[in-house]
Amino acid sequence: MKFLFISIDALINDIAWHVHKEGHEVKYFIKNKDVRDIADGFVDKTDDWRKEVDWADIIVFDDVLGQGKYADELRKKGKLVIGGTEYTDRLEDDRTFGQEEMKKVGVNIIPYVEFTSFDEAIDYVKKNPSRYVIKPSGEAQNIKRLLFVGEQENGEDVIQVLEGYKRAWSKYIKVFQLQKRVSGVEIAVGAFFNGDSFIFPININFEHKKLFPGNIGPSTGEMGTFMYWSGENKIFNATLKKMEPKLKEEGYVGYIDINCIVNANGIYPLEFTSRFGYPTINIQQEGILMPISEFFYGLAAKTLKTFKTRGGFQVGVRIVVPPYPFNDQQTFKNCSKDAVIFFKKPNFEGVHIVDVKKINDQWLVAGDTGVVLVICGTGSTLKQAKSQAYNRVNNIMIPSMYYRTDIGDRWYEDSDKLHAWGYLREV
Repeated sequence: MKFLFISIDALINDIAWHVHKEGHEVKYFIKNKDVRDIADGFVDKTDDWRKEVDWADIIVFDDVLGQGKYADELRKKGKLVIGGTEYTDRLEDDRTFGQEEMKKVGVNIIPYVEFTSFDEAIDYVKKNPSRYVIKPSGEAQNIKRLLFVGEQENGEDVIQVLEGYKRAWSKYIKVFQLQKRVSGVEIAVGAFFNGDSFIFPININFEHKKLFPGNIGPSTGEMGTFMYWSGENKIFNATLKKMEPKLKEEGYVGYIDINCIVNANGIYPLEFTSRFGYPTINIQQEGILMPISEFFYGLAAKTLKTFKTRGGFQVGVRIVVPPYPFNDQQTFKNCSKDAVIFFKKPNFEGVHIVDVKKINDQWLVAGDTGVVLVICGTGSTLKQAKSQAYNRVNNIMIPSMYYRTDIGDRWYEDSDKLHAWGYLREV
């Protein structure tokens, strides 16, 4: 088959590479000119995806931010397309819209207030002191370190951060939410949708956002995730399942999940991801027991209703280099650009590329963010999956590389709570 992958910021590189390795023709378009070296040497590129539409059997869009409009138009013209719609893009890009859509279908949401003025938000916290989470909307939400979780009951820390954002970020953060902070276990429930219905099993995953072990330091896009596959459970039925009629009406094709906080009192959805997650899709690939190209074809063609997965757990660890998670092009140029990626032994099992290129069979750091690889492990127990993942990490050498060493450790405490509250039982 012929696959056309379309990306804004080079997110789908690894899947394109694996589809190519499975024997299919691949063409890959990256809109952002600054990162177009990513995946060089791994797959063929194109400078104009529109010229390749007639060539392609399957077209894959990897993000929101306007891609849903193109995906929907091509799908309506009869093309096999994985991607969203303007509506599903908005579920993620516009936090307030996403929350209100959940509310419409009967999902309980956390109280929030939307602001376009930092002064108004500061005044609100002073009049309503409490713990809040600051959540930028639109493109600003992609800078993960701007999300701030308040700790002080009087809201003083939130006021301090809002005053700082007013001085430094007011031109970039146009719309943001103050959401009441709820304590509990953070868990995401997701599933693939084939245009008509969810296909099973569903995916239960636990992200690790903070930079350092122990869940401290700045927030990042992601430092690692562990997951397992499940039948329908209480969290899925209380959240994502309720969106099924609307997703069918839209003809959505792809993956969608809702990140939640749960505790003994209830399930509190936080936000949508109405696209593939990164590195979620790379880790999911380790658990899906069929070639990813066949999986994508069945998804786009609506022929896939269920699929087989590994039992147990899958763990993914992100390997990064400076300046991640910060945007400092001079540091990236001085410390990381074109850094050589070494493998102590020629073992590429569980290795997924992110910002990597290949020249004369040598892997090098590409792009400009400092996210290099996702290394995965699987096992019937989380301990086994984690051990395999970190053994594979130890096979890799990159100057100045760093990663979290505790991906998966939170399961041992969280699972007891989740089971006690009855959220993980299949129904």
